[in-house]
Amino acid sequence: MKLSKMVNRAIEEIDIENIKVEEIDIKKNTKYGISNAPGLVINGKKISEGKVLSVREIKKLLLA
Repeated sequence: MKLSKMVNRAIEEIDIENIKVEEIDIKKNTKYGISNAPGLVINGKKISEGKVLSVREIKKLLLA
């Protein structure tokens, strides 16, 4: 839950439009190979797993 708040804050700060944030239950969905929550997937690619990234880290990933 905390990771999603950080992602939403990063999106607001860099004012990105047309981005979809989706929470996935890792117990039901193994599509991305995330076994440790929280996990972050951007454009279908697993970016992180098992740690809450900072807003700064997320912004850097979104702008890459």
